[in-house]
Amino acid sequence: MRRVQRGASLGMPHSRPMPPIGPRCHELRVVDAGATWRIIYHVATDAVVILDVFTKKSQTTPKTVIEGCKRRLKEYLNA
Repeated sequence: MRRVQRGASLGMPHSRPMPPIGPRCHELRVVDAGATWRIIYHVATDAVVILDVFTKKSQTTPKTVIEGCKRRLKEYLNA
């Protein structure tokens, strides 16, 4: 996250775009000893907005996570 905050653009396999959520949204992959974490974030002009953090257990991102991220992104952009 620190590299993203400093303006770095991360690519696969560390981060991938998430266009179903919105523009400039990405999924950061963090592998830990006990789990594989995902951080869904949006790169705004003045901030990196964390939309969700969860452990991923399957290949696809759960629909509930995508919908929640869309809602949070909309709230952020309309604030």
